[in-house]
Amino acid sequence: MTGDYKLDSFLALLLGIVFLPLVLGLARRLGLYAIVAEREAQVFTLFGKVLGTLDEPGIRFPIGHFGLKALLVPFFGELHRVDTRLRQNYLRDQMVNSGEGTPMGVGIWYEMQVNDTVAYLFANANPEGSLEANVSSAAISTLSNLEMDKMLEDRHQLSQQVRHTVSPLSEKWGYRLGSVYIRKVAFTDRQMVDNITDKVVKRLVQVTSAMKQDGENRVGLIKSQTAYKVSQKMAEASAARPAVVGDALNAIARQDPEVLAAVLEVLETQKLIESGAPVDLVPTEARVLVSLGAAGTHQAED
Repeated sequence: MTGDYKLDSFLALLLGIVFLPLVLGLARRLGLYAIVAEREAQVFTLFGKVLGTLDEPGIRFPIGHFGLKALLVPFFGELHRVDTRLRQNYLRDQMVNSGEGTPMGVGIWYEMQVNDTVAYLFANANPEGSLEANVSSAAISTLSNLEMDKMLEDRHQLSQQVRHTVSPLSEKWGYRLGSVYIRKVAFTDRQMVDNITDKVVKRLVQVTSAMKQDGENRVGLIKSQTAYKVSQKMAEASAARPAVVGDALNAIARQDPEVLAAVLEVLETQKLIESGAPVDLVPTEARVLVSLGAAGTHQAED
């Protein structure tokens, strides 16, 4: 009895593993139910006409949405699966000419998302290619013959202009155009790039030398102003020195005249030594009388 029960359980498990997926797959192929994934839409067509769309994720029953006609779709219709996720695309090296006649390569990045699955499937045979071509042509027509500085600096406003130009067409094809941004504007002529590089390097050298010269001029000005202030202060100190020395000597004279006489003698001796003049020393015991006045009188009498 126990062996028969185990055998029945094994057979039931085997049938569940093997036949249940087959039954569910057959039911799905017959349109009894549908599994809608995240960011996906399923469009049902019957006899060349759109029966309806399922875009809510989860397990859905087409019969409940479209009636008994849903059972005819596997035999006389078609199921279209449309990816509705936000997608990004980047167009490289779109050739434009600036207002100066310079050939430029432009890179354009844009976002797109399907918002009308029926228009996406049947309004245009190749909506992605058409959208790419329209973004490219709109960018070229917007950027062509613009001044180079405007093309390089005003990319945000130019990107918005490209988006406004392409959006009406993309809506007709079931696309919602997201952000559009001109990411790169580059020179395509190598010789021109080299010439611009040389000009930039020369300009940088010129600016650097000008900055260096300006710095040297400023340093020289600061040094001259400092030297002027120092000389002015030294002149003021030299002018004030006699008054200070005179006041000190007057104070010494009032207190002790002998000290003043000694100080004056020392100063006189110091000046005499600094002058380097020849000095004749006469001993104190020598009896020598020098009278310049008398000598001058004798010469006059002769």
